Amino acid sequence: MDFRFEFRRYSLAFKHPVRTSRGSWANREGIYVRIERPNGSVGFGEAAPVPFFGSDSVQLSEEACISLGSKVDEEVLSRVPSKLGTLRNAIANALGETRDETVHSSLGVAALLPAGRAAFKEGPIKADAGFRIFKWKVGVGAPDDEQAMLDDLIGALPSGSKLRLDANGAWDRRVAEQWLGRAADRPIEFVEQPVAANSRAAVDTLLGLAGDFPVPIALDESLVEEGDVTQWLDAGWPGYFVIKPSLLGDVRLTLGKLAVAGARVVFSSSLETAVGAEAALRLAFSWPGKASALGFGVWPLFADSRFDGPAATPFFRAQDIGATDVEALWNAVS
Repeated sequence: MDFRFEFRRYSLAFKHPVRTSRGSWANREGIYVRIERPNGSVGFGEAAPVPFFGSDSVQLSEEACISLGSKVDEEVLSRVPSKLGTLRNAIANALGETRDETVHSSLGVAALLPAGRAAFKEGPIKADAGFRIFKWKVGVGAPDDEQAMLDDLIGALPSGSKLRLDANGAWDRRVAEQWLGRAADRPIEFVEQPVAANSRAAVDTLLGLAGDFPVPIALDESLVEEGDVTQWLDAGWPGYFVIKPSLLGDVRLTLGKLAVAGARVVFSSSLETAVGAEAALRLAFSWPGKASALGFGVWPLFADSRFDGPAATPFFRAQDIGATDVEALWNAVS
């Protein structure tokens, strides 16, 4: 069966630059794909690599799209290299391959807090809106300064709140041990990616940290390429798996392995637009395991609010996913 294949590259400014341990991130780049079947039905997908995560990139995905041409079939589409996971994911979504039965009617959402002292202002605002799980970006400032802020931030949040600390791989083992020791008697749900995921030594370090401290560790940047999840499952990873569905090429196979293993999974945004976000959220609502609060409390995110996903609220309802006029966004980037 032949399909008509189109793509459009976009570059969208964030409403406010996103600060992480990798620096300031001002614009989101990605690609929308559109696939039309012979019967006239149309599907869309979004390829939105995270620039500092791995081998995938917008430029490589664009070159692959050009090479595919405008008339394709499933065999041609299957030739997209596995390293271009976001493009493979976008194509699968456009073909409708990632739709599964809804298991959860609603899911909790973690509120994303900005790095540094800006969290002191934003945290209470989010708390007043009903959030009780918060994600704080750390590894941006000096460790001593951020550790000194931790108790003040916890004190600014309602009793019973849980805090996720996301270091984006910023720390070495010594600093990670300091943070994990400090977190042990505080309401920390988990510490996300404390050390970088760029070497075999990092694998050993993460496994060692997970065994030495009671606070769970979550893998994030360690899970960006085909086979990463299998590697960590085989290693007996005891912590959380932060899954960004938009980044994974064969996301259904990956989720199937995690489900069989009974893994603790947190579905999270990769700061994609509403096109990719809704596809990712559909997978979260079909997850058969225990549901952790979603890492999708990121919107409003873009200067052009048309591209935002669901407004950040303490809970998302399955019935609200899919309300985006995807074709309008496709036209808006023409």
